[in-house]
This record gives sequence, structure tokens and C-alpha cells, in this order.
Amino acid sequence: MKAIELSGPFQVHMVERPMPVRKKGQALLRMRSMSLCGSDINAYRGANSLVKYPVILGHELTGEIVEIDNDNPRRLRPGDLVQVDPYLYCGQCYACSIGRTNCCKSLSVVGVHQDGGMAEYFVHPASMLYRAPQQVPLAFLPLSEPLAIALHGLNRLNLKAGENLCIFGAGPIGLLAAMAAASRGVDAVLVDVLPSRLAYANKLGFSKTVYSMQEDALKQLELFSENQGFACCLEASGAVEAIKMSMEVASHAGRIALTGWPKKPLCFDSGIITRKELDVRGARTAAGEIEQALSLMEQGKVDVSGVLSCTVPFRKLPEAVEMMAANPEKYLKISCVMDII
Repeated sequence: MKAIELSGPFQVHMVERPMPVRKKGQALLRMRSMSLCGSDINAYRGANSLVKYPVILGHELTGEIVEIDNDNPRRLRPGDLVQVDPYLYCGQCYACSIGRTNCCKSLSVVGVHQDGGMAEYFVHPASMLYRAPQQVPLAFLPLSEPLAIALHGLNRLNLKAGENLCIFGAGPIGLLAAMAAASRGVDAVLVDVLPSRLAYANKLGFSKTVYSMQEDALKQLELFSENQGFACCLEASGAVEAIKMSMEVASHAGRIALTGWPKKPLCFDSGIITRKELDVRGARTAAGEIEQALSLMEQGKVDVSGVLSCTVPFRKLPEAVEMMAANPEKYLKISCVMDII
């Protein structure tokens, strides 16, 4: 079969690989669509220390079942279109025992720690496949995975209708979080260092945006919060400056969820956490939110097309990786539909 392999930093190619062999408890999938993630681009740049080269990329994946055990837990059958949950867990550690499988001590992510699904065929545990809605276009279905990450951040915040929310980072996760928040009746404020990202957020209908490099950024956020601070803050950029700002603009007794991955250590006066009695929570990947994401897409409550920059055929994926890495300001998400020539 053909697969998209990252053999080392800045080395991405289409290669020939042996067909995967299905084991008991797994399903063999014919891949139908997939999308590129910022973590794929970081792996291409050599900036993700978790990646083991060579590796087949891809964790935002939609496939069609070719083979599966008859006694699988979701009663899936050959021919079913399914979405992949790419976060493999041990099921034995403390985190797994309380249902927080996303922060398993031995978490293994396909396309990072082991081969992913940017290939013609892929095998995956049947228990980690979810039936995909037929009415959602193939190009959009893989985006249920980043939407699930956004939802996990909001769920970690326990965001409720009527609360105010500030999202730091107007990239794909931040925008999807704003869309998901809107489905809960919350009009989010989006903060970013790139005016182009904020302009795009405005085009998507998010009118409350703040350019964080302006001197009066904190004043603007204060006005948006009606001088009360924000009950909820979602940090989706990974910038340490944004994490610090989230603590400044959070209300007393506010909640903060950290979805972004900082690239440098965070140094700050932790007294602000005690003084405000803030709840600061990590939000890593997702844990069961893919079904929720697919449901929101099926019902039309979240339109993921707003973060899709373009769609390419499978043979163009290596070029798409290079293009996205070279021009990050131009692309939010790129999807691939296998049927496109």
C-alpha cells in the first residue's frame, strides 16, 4: 500500500509499505479522509520530541471498515464509515481507572509514538472507532478530532450557558472552541498575536476579538468582561505570555483550562492563583468527546468548514505538509479525501 512517511525532520514522502495485518479486537480500515494537524507540522520540523522516526503521519482519520470481529463493542460492520479515536491507553493506570484515559501514564498517539493512518489502509482497536454520520462531507469528518480536543477543554472548564469565556489563540482549536461554546449559548472573546487570525475570526462571525500586542489589550478585555473578569479562560496557543494573561483576566474564583503546549518554561508569581482562588486545569487531547463532536457536526450546531483552508488528493499530502509548514499564517486545516484524484 501507499503511505505518507516522515523519515526525519523536513523529510516527508509517499512510500510503499506492507499491508497492515488485523489482529483480534482490531478493525482493518480503508482510509477515506484525513486532515493535517499542527502537531504533524511540528513533527515535520523536528520540533516534537515525542515523534519516533520513521513514522507514518496522521491521527485525524476517517475510514471505512473492511474487516472487523462480529462481537465488536459498537456493533460495527464492514462498509461502515467510522471516525478514529487516535489516543491509545493502557487501561490499568490510575488515570485510566477513573476514566481519564487521555492522560494515561503510557498514552500512545498514532502518527506520533507509532504509525498513523495517512495510508491506504490502517488497523485500529475496534473499541476506539465511532460510526460517522453519512450526511457530513468526507472532507469535514476528520475535523471531529480537533473539535473533540476543543470540547474537552470546554468540558474541563465545565462551561455553562450564561458564563463569559475568553479564548487565547485563534487557531483551529481556539476557533472550534468558540464555535462549540456558541452551541452552548456562550459568546466567546478571542485573543491572538496575529491580526490576520482575528480578522478571520471576525469573518466567521466572532466580533469580540482582541489583539494582544496592543498596549490596551488588558483594558479591552476588562471592558468585554464588564469589569468582572472572565469566569472561564481557555488557553489554546501554548504561549507562556497568554497563560499569564489568562490568570490576569480571570475573575476571582475563575476557571482556566490549558490546552496549548508551551515551548518554554512558565515563570510567574503563583500568589495570583491563591489570591483569586483560581482553578487551573490541564486539558490534554480528548477523552470520549469524539462522539459529542460528531453529534454537533451532524446536527449542524458546529460548522467545521470555517477552519478548513483547502482539500487535497492523497498524492499531494507531502506537498501539503511542506506548504503548511512554510506558510502557517495562510492555513488553518488542510484535509485529504482519498477519492479525489
